Parts: sequence; C-alpha cells; structure tokens
Amino acid sequence: MKNCIVAQSGGPTVAINASLAGVIEQAASSGQYDKIYGSLHGILGILNDDIIDLSARLSDDTFLEALQITPAMYLGSCRYKLPKAYDDADTYEKIFAYFERHDIVSFFYIGGNDSMDTVLQLSRYASEHNKNVTIMGVPKTIDNDLCLTDHTPGFGSAAKYIATTMTEIAYDTSIYPLKSVTIVEIMGRDAGWLTAAAALAQTTYGLGPDFIYLPEVPFDTEQFLSDVTEKLNTKPNVLIAISEGIRDKEGAYISASSTTTDSFGHSQLSGAGKTLEHLIAHRLGVKVRSIELNLPQRCAAHLSSMTDITESVELGRAAVSYALQGATGQMSTIKRMSDEPYHVCYQAEKIELIANAVKSVPRNYINEAGNNVTEEMIQYLQPLIVGEPNVTYKDGIPQYLPLNHLYA
Repeated sequence: MKNCIVAQSGGPTVAINASLAGVIEQAASSGQYDKIYGSLHGILGILNDDIIDLSARLSDDTFLEALQITPAMYLGSCRYKLPKAYDDADTYEKIFAYFERHDIVSFFYIGGNDSMDTVLQLSRYASEHNKNVTIMGVPKTIDNDLCLTDHTPGFGSAAKYIATTMTEIAYDTSIYPLKSVTIVEIMGRDAGWLTAAAALAQTTYGLGPDFIYLPEVPFDTEQFLSDVTEKLNTKPNVLIAISEGIRDKEGAYISASSTTTDSFGHSQLSGAGKTLEHLIAHRLGVKVRSIELNLPQRCAAHLSSMTDITESVELGRAAVSYALQGATGQMSTIKRMSDEPYHVCYQAEKIELIANAVKSVPRNYINEAGNNVTEEMIQYLQPLIVGEPNVTYKDGIPQYLPLNHLYA
C-alpha cells in the first residue's frame, strides 16, 4: 500500500481549504495512493496519532466543492515549532515511524513561513536518514511574504476584504464637515503587502485612503504629522492605512505593545493605530479614531476572490503532481506570466530558499515620500481580487462545512 497524509498549520485564511481540496482531488484522481489521511492540528496530529481518513469523505460528491469555499482550517491548526533534529532526534524518529506504520510515502504541509520551516526540517531528516517519504509544502498566508512565489493563497481574498472595508470606511467618514482623522491598522508585521491593498479603495472621486504606511519604509512621526496637517488643509476627513509593523529608522516598532513574542520568536504587536491616534489628538487637536481590523481580515469568505480560490486549488494539485514525479523538499509556487491578460503557471521551488525568509514590498511599489503606493503596486494587486465564488446562504448566513470533527 502507498498512502499520503496532509496537514494545515499557522493562521487561518479564506483559501487554505481550497488548497486542501486540491491536494485531496489530485491524490485521489492520480490512483497512486490507497488512502489519503488528514493530520488534525498540523504536525501535532501525527505526533499524537490524531488523524482522519479523508478518502472516506469523497463518497459525498459535494464535499470538495464545499471544502473549497469553507474558511479557516478543516483539519485544524497549530503553532508548533518543530525542534532541530540534532536537539530532539526522538521527535523525528516518532514522526517517520508513524509514516512507516501507516505506509505513508508523501506528506503535504499547507502553511506559511513557519510551516515551511517544518517542511525544511523534515525533508532534511528524510534525506540524511534515507527515508522514502516525499515532503512537499503548499503555500498559505495573507501576509503574502513567502519568497519565490508571485503571491500566496489567502492574500487575494484578504486584499479584497481590505479594499472593500476601506471603501466602506471612506464612505462612512466622508459625510461629516468636521475635521477628522481615521487610522486603520492592518496586519503585516514584516511586510506591507496587505496594507498596500487598501490602495484598491482609492477612487477617482476622492474616496479611499489618503496615506498608506508600510514597514518597508522607516516611519517618521514628525513627517507623519506634517502629512496629516497638510491634507487637513485641503479636505476635512483624512483616512490612513498603516501596517501593524511600522517602525522608525532605528527599527523600533511604532506600537503600544511589542514586548511579547510567540513560540517562533516573532514580536506580538498591537497598538500602532492607537499610538498614532493619541499622537494626533495631542499634537493636532482634531477628532481622531483608530480601527484595528484584526481577525476579520483572515476568514471573510463572503468577500473571497475567485482568483484566489482557483489558484489555491491548483497549488494543492501541483504539490501532489510534483511529489508523484519524485520531488521532495519543495514548495509549489505561482509564476505570473502576464498582467493583461492575467495568466500564471505553477512550479515548485526548493524549500531551503523559502523557509525563514521574508519577501518584502519592493521599494518601487512605494512612492518616494513613503506614504503611499505606486501604480506598479496597483497593477500587481488588481488581478488577485477578481471574481466571486458561489457561497451558499441559509437564513441570511453563509453556510460552510462544520468543524466539529476536530474535537470529537
């Protein structure tokens, strides 16, 4: 028998289950696997012997279609940092012994940067110890900061949510004649891709964010106050989009709280918007409020992008196809072939060139003043938010697959 297993890890997105559907569909249609297993809660499912038989779900003809539009992780997630093999060989021996017991010859891990580190560590161990298991990564992150792929699953839908929300906030704040400033804080610790998507809300008749500040350019509070003051002289309502990870020229976060870290050593940020709200209130004396979009930008499937869902499925399929060709220690990727018409192809890149690296926004995508984006960024973003999948509603509420199996 030859079986495969798939798991999901990291933060939830609209499209990660679409990649899972792609893995399942390609694995089943290939005829090369007897069983397709799902590891619950990432790599922890393998360590804790907590898996389900996804092959059995295929008897329901509607399962894969429903899975594609269900947000978050159908298999659950984890924030587990796999130790290095030289620090904890027992963990690796346990994982690969599990693979052997269940006749697993392929492992697919769907996730972001930290998940790709797990792919890297497992593939290295397999190579060094002659384990006959292919290890493939499938990208996922709304942050869009994985290297060697044009963009990542989940980003397009999150960008669409940001653009839509910023448009609606712009309408909300534009109706009052009083001078006011609204600051919207958007996720993005190290890269400003998601915040840049706020530019898609800018219109020819003046709505949309007046300023956009990304982590890639040092943030100067005095210049920020000058920008806002000058804009208030020309219009009553100023709308600003900022990344949670904006920092000054010394690298210090413009945040009310950035002293805690997660299990991967990443700073846990909160309060950049609130910090700037207090600064404006104190120095400019105008009405000001800050909004932190936070979790809603991750799983807003009612605003998902059909482009995002379609590409996510294809990336899952591509990972399986490459694995069946003998590829291992790689991640499926998107290569953009053209903007007009928009066209991509799917490839695979070595995981050691991707894991633990960050793809920042190119400087030419940011204007010279560092307070907005350029037309190049708009051209990059626009195709990624196109199209709307068919979401089913019941009594006015979107209907998705239940996740009760995660804690059965």
